[in-house]
Amino acid sequence: MKSGVFDLHAIMERFPAQSDTMLVDTRIADEASASARVFRLYKEVPPHYHVTCDEYLFVLAGRGTFSLGTDAPFPIQPGQLVVFARGTVHSITVTEGPLVFYAVDTPRRPPTDVVFVNPDDGTPQTFIKTEQLS
Repeated sequence: MKSGVFDLHAIMERFPAQSDTMLVDTRIADEASASARVFRLYKEVPPHYHVTCDEYLFVLAGRGTFSLGTDAPFPIQPGQLVVFARGTVHSITVTEGPLVFYAVDTPRRPPTDVVFVNPDDGTPQTFIKTEQLS
């Protein structure tokens, strides 16, 4: 694991203006016990879930609407933390962008771990692109 101080806003500023995937992330930690990432949304993320990990999503920038399980959608904004267990269906809509999160996944979430409720909504390849931390 890399030790150090990471400037999340500097990482956020390096994301491209556009992407052909729903989101782009930069991994800060990528260990078996946990992954830590900064990611930016580029498109609406349809209902999906992750099989291998629980997620902790801290909103760094932007605004959106988050749907979690069967609960009513709720607004999200900087400073909020959304927490949910593996297998929980969730979706995100951007209302004011860019919408950027700091995410911790326990244990590690491999980039291929995404299951769309409607399989026609996407694949792991259309879901996420990872950029290297420099």
